Amino acid sequence: MRRNLFASCIILLASSFAASQRLPEMTVPESYKLSFAPNLDKENFTGEETIQIRVLKPTSVIVLNAAEINFQEASVSAGGVTQKAKVSLDKDKEMATLALSKPLAAGPATIQIRYSGILNNELRGFYLGKLGDGKKYAATQFEATDARRAFPGFDEPAYKATFDITIVADKGLTAISNGKILSDTPGPGNGKHTVHFATTAKMSSYLVAMAVGDFEYVEGVADGIPIRVYGPGGSKPYSHYALEIGEQCIKYFDQYFGIKYPFEKLDMIGLPDFAAGAMENTGLITYRQTMLQMDEKRASVQKHKDVAVFIAHEISHQWFGDLVTMKWWDDIWLNEGFASWMEKKSVAALRPEWEMNLDQVRDTTGVLNLDALQNTRPVHQAAETPAQIQELFDGIAYDKAGAVLRMIESYLGPETFRAGVDEYLRKYSYGNATAEDFWSTLTSVSKKPVDRIMSTFVKQAGAPLVTLKVQCAGGSATATLSQQRYFYDRTLFNSKNDELWQIPVCMKEAGAHGAEGQSKCVLLSKKEETFQLASCAAWVLSNAGASGYYRSGYDTDMLRAMGREAERELSAAERIMLLGNAWASVRVGRQQIGDYLGFVEGLQAERNRAVIGQLTDQIDYIGRYLVTDADRESYQEWVRRLLAPVAKDLGWKSKPGESDELKSLRARVMHTLGGTGRDPEALEAASQMTDEALEHPESLDRTMARTVFSLAAMNGDAALYDKFFDRLKKAKTPEEYYIYLGTLTGFSDPSLLQRALEYSLTPEVRSQDTLGLIAGVMGNPAGERLAWDFVRAHWAEIDKANSGFISGELVEATSSFCDAGLQDEVKDFFSTHKVPSAERTLKQSLERMNYCVDLKWQQGSKLASWLQQRGAATGQ
Repeated sequence: MRRNLFASCIILLASSFAASQRLPEMTVPESYKLSFAPNLDKENFTGEETIQIRVLKPTSVIVLNAAEINFQEASVSAGGVTQKAKVSLDKDKEMATLALSKPLAAGPATIQIRYSGILNNELRGFYLGKLGDGKKYAATQFEATDARRAFPGFDEPAYKATFDITIVADKGLTAISNGKILSDTPGPGNGKHTVHFATTAKMSSYLVAMAVGDFEYVEGVADGIPIRVYGPGGSKPYSHYALEIGEQCIKYFDQYFGIKYPFEKLDMIGLPDFAAGAMENTGLITYRQTMLQMDEKRASVQKHKDVAVFIAHEISHQWFGDLVTMKWWDDIWLNEGFASWMEKKSVAALRPEWEMNLDQVRDTTGVLNLDALQNTRPVHQAAETPAQIQELFDGIAYDKAGAVLRMIESYLGPETFRAGVDEYLRKYSYGNATAEDFWSTLTSVSKKPVDRIMSTFVKQAGAPLVTLKVQCAGGSATATLSQQRYFYDRTLFNSKNDELWQIPVCMKEAGAHGAEGQSKCVLLSKKEETFQLASCAAWVLSNAGASGYYRSGYDTDMLRAMGREAERELSAAERIMLLGNAWASVRVGRQQIGDYLGFVEGLQAERNRAVIGQLTDQIDYIGRYLVTDADRESYQEWVRRLLAPVAKDLGWKSKPGESDELKSLRARVMHTLGGTGRDPEALEAASQMTDEALEHPESLDRTMARTVFSLAAMNGDAALYDKFFDRLKKAKTPEEYYIYLGTLTGFSDPSLLQRALEYSLTPEVRSQDTLGLIAGVMGNPAGERLAWDFVRAHWAEIDKANSGFISGELVEATSSFCDAGLQDEVKDFFSTHKVPSAERTLKQSLERMNYCVDLKWQQGSKLASWLQQRGAATGQ
């Protein structure tokens, strides 16, 4: 994450690993004994370290990872002899070489180091944060390559070892680490106390964690495992929901994996300053505070879901990632893909009313869009430097890998898949594994060619388009399936490509109602194959259950036939996937935009939250990018006609006892109706609800807050901005704070957006939020030019916030531009203002801009013609 024996020996050694930033395979760690003494006032720390190692072959040098570490003393002992080590540092490679006068023989040895380091402000390594009351705290974030900023060591995932940790902290401050507290004693000296923790199980260095500060906790237990949820002092009332979800997740995973939670305790802590959403450190999971703590009684439905999903994701990592860890970062998908799949599977079991399976399908449609880019990447991607490793934490590692696992589970059946997963975990517990280890285990357990299937989805970039053609003759029918790689780039899409996938395809014929309908499942292993169907049906769906990771292509007549019967014949998951596939056909010119909008019209009676979310996302995209000013009124009128019936059914305000799904549906409908459709009633309702909520916050259901406030902000003046800003300052919970912070980016008045931009660089905004606030203005059509000019003018200040998981946030935000001139400016600017961990992200953003411009040229006039015809037909 983020991210001289001397001279002759070092030169010889350097030649063996100069091409990368990997450690030489000469020594391996067995155990660490670490002592840390953070000084929050001076913003630094001292450390003492003993590493028990095994020397693999005679050597006079030992190479460790180290960054921003000041070595005070280093020695190596072996065979009863202790040698002082001469330390040389390679800042660029983040390595320290300990050179010895006499070579070490193969066998055991001990490294001892005294050193000091800084508590940085970059939200990585051992860093300094501030609580709401201004008090300082220290915390860690080591994934992927930042443990080396806290202690010299073997900072690669394959070098698993045990860790014995001691923290010397100021009296009155809480200290937490991976292990249970064994002792907490006064001293050394006045005003300090020393906390010694139990030795951990074998684990990778990036999973070591510590936190020191004014924290308090609530506690519980699940299957005998003690659980604590920590937060800043005074936040205890907001931790109970997280504790409940944590207890339920432990029980669920204990049962699912067939292996009890593999560590002694589980602590979870919400930190106000934290770059990522959360981090799965063994036995001590760290979260951005807003992703762990909340006001359970007032929190939105989405906040309840987000917290549950984040907790499930991180706890599942305790098995998939911590107990069994990938050997190298090129297989980070083994960690993140599995946790992304499992997060929703487990929450679906805990909260079935949320229909999490539909969110999985929506995630799949989203990452298929990413995989349509020429500058996508394979799931298994080589990476050597910290910047390259950091860039692997993307939608491919999380959502594509998760979607492929969901497809394999469907192909094998849930119980067979589970048996394979359990066997994999048992086989590699407390060790490391590769992609091949995973799918070989599934193949062995299932007796099916999982290895052949998964390798095609993991080792090659992109996703296939499966085109289906049905032929009927004499009462029988056949389906011809063909595959090709799907690109947004129409030239590439229409060119011959050599990629070939092994695709589990399940087909469902008209008349096989809903999710339970009969389907025919085959393995498409060639460019084109023909299969027998049960009957000659009006249409055939080529992704039954929406479990496959592929696009589906249909001719216009079949798409229309499915559209007429979609709500009756297709499950909600299949309707979501079909909407995504229909739009994908428009993107490459296989379908006209009018065909897509006609298909959407056929879903006017739709009332499923996730399906409505899928179609309104596309409606919003069309409204922003493809509609011209001349046709805007016509399009807005069409949007109002489409969504008016569902809005009327729902009303604008929540009703007692209604489901979470209906609450979320109302917010989604109002967002598009008011924002894209400019519906006067929706806008007036939003304005009234905003005025009332600013006076009496409890009057507004939090689930509606983001939608209502954003609609009010669109036409809001300085007085309204000031009211939101005042509420921001008085926010009592993280969710409330971020609702108001996000609202500042939604105004249309350039002077108000300029205020939001300038505010982003003040000390009042946490560094983790700076880029997001700027990106929010950039994503507002009224603010994109303003924000982009601001970024270029203030890059020196903005670049200071570019670290770790947030480093590519602004680069990615430029993908919302749909203008050739802006595209050129972005390309030119970042060619001289490099963001090393966002090189691929930049290429993807430029590509997205290009395709948006191309789509506008390709479909813009056709959309105008279709709207004119619709207007004439309705008398508008």
